[in-house]
Amino acid sequence: MSKAAELAALIANVNKGSSLTAKNFIINGAQNVAQRGTSSTGIGASSGYFTTDRMQIVSENTAGRLTMEQVADGPDGFATCTKLTCTTADTSIASNEALILNQNIEGQNLQSLKKGTSDAVPVTVSFYVKANASATYTIELKSGDASTNRMNSHEFSVTTGWTRITKTFVGDTSQPLDDDNETSIQFNLWLHAGSDYTGGTHTDNVWHTTNNQRVGDSNTSFFDSTSRTFFITGIQMEIGEKATEFEHEPFETTLNKCYRYYFRIAGSDVQSGKIKTSYRKRSGDGYWYNDTSFLAQYILPVPMRDVPTALEQSGTDSDYDVAYRGTTSTAGGGNLVLFNDANQNYVTTFQAGHTDNNATGEAGQQRIRQAAGYLAWSVEL
Repeated sequence: MSKAAELAALIANVNKGSSLTAKNFIINGAQNVAQRGTSSTGIGASSGYFTTDRMQIVSENTAGRLTMEQVADGPDGFATCTKLTCTTADTSIASNEALILNQNIEGQNLQSLKKGTSDAVPVTVSFYVKANASATYTIELKSGDASTNRMNSHEFSVTTGWTRITKTFVGDTSQPLDDDNETSIQFNLWLHAGSDYTGGTHTDNVWHTTNNQRVGDSNTSFFDSTSRTFFITGIQMEIGEKATEFEHEPFETTLNKCYRYYFRIAGSDVQSGKIKTSYRKRSGDGYWYNDTSFLAQYILPVPMRDVPTALEQSGTDSDYDVAYRGTTSTAGGGNLVLFNDANQNYVTTFQAGHTDNNATGEAGQQRIRQAAGYLAWSVEL
């Protein structure tokens, strides 16, 4: 796109209600952040978040399995992308099968779409994709604040070289979006679907409520062969009828946006050199609740979307210790660090099983002492 064309597209989008900065509704569109790690195998038995932050694999009723990776193989201007590799094929597709690469977006971040009003504005989605072979997939926006979901989708083609896909979705004058911290729009990339989603006649760029018209008539099954791969990066969703240049932002800005949904304190270096966390350096300040149990508090880097209610962790009791009085204490008896309490700004943990140390009430620091350990809190949508 020439500079003149780019400027014209930007002005046109601003006139529709977009902004010059912070125009992208997608978080981690450049696939830079991967707190959970850069590779996860055997995905498909259930849905979840596995590698790149904010990118969820939705898998339903399929025997197909895949590997998800953050890899350094992006197009010009992008250092990283998300790569999916089929490792177990599923060519006998039941009607209720689905594989979707998804991001859920909070309603309070989408009010500028004016959805559900006569002034509803169009949005344009763009992203870079490539694959091992030519294929056709479907990009969908799905809103679900009301009892009836509304969907709009486009088919798009993938080749063996990086291609930028741009698709514009007309404004939807029905079903306003709730102004809250819950999912109002789902960004869905359909990679595999049964007849429950493909059985009707699909039409691009029409808002509708018919489930079997959600996926394109020519949609390829990602699980049709173990040679299938799918690469994606540079995901952007912006107000207007034109796709503008991808909005790159400082890494720390993206990271803090991701922390709103998931925050991990790792015991080893992660992020392919982008986040360095040396074990025994990250800690939670606290005190000895009694002579064998320690209560620690971790201040969250940003307020989380909601209050965490559980602790995610790995390792064993010996992967964590407490530093106090110039010495350390390691729990025994299989006593792991447990969730204690939280609000949107801090979390507390509790670990019993330490040797009686006659230190009740004294201060200390809870630390991850081995590379295998980590603590994490999730409030993903």
